[in-house]
Amino acid sequence: MQRPSGTKKPSEKALVVLVTARDSQEALKIGKRVVEARLAACANVLSPIRSIYRWEGKMVVGKETLVILKSTVDRYRALEKLVLELHSYQVPEIIALPIKRGFRQYLGWILSEVHT
Repeated sequence: MQRPSGTKKPSEKALVVLVTARDSQEALKIGKRVVEARLAACANVLSPIRSIYRWEGKMVVGKETLVILKSTVDRYRALEKLVLELHSYQVPEIIALPIKRGFRQYLGWILSEVHT
C-alpha cells in the first residue's frame, strides 16, 4: 500500500543538523535560540571536541564544541539562516543529515515541536 502523494513518514521529514562552534558559550547560544524559534526540537551540546582541518593553507588542531540539532527538512533553510546570524565563523560547519530510521514517537515529537 502506498502513502498518498505529498505525505511522508516522520523519518523522511526529520533531520540531524551538525554545527561546530568556537566554544560552549557560542554553542549554547545557538542551541537555545534555534529551539526558542522552534527551528529545532532540541539541541545537544558536546564539548570539547578536537577538530583537525586546513584553513587558509594552514593545518589547525583545536578545540571546538559540537551542537547536534534535531529539525525538519521544511525548517532547514530558516535554521541555517539563524545559525549563520549567530555564528562567529566566516564559514561555519552546518551539515544536515537525513534520518533514515528512528523511534516513531520520538520522530513524531520532533515534527510536533518544529513548526513552520
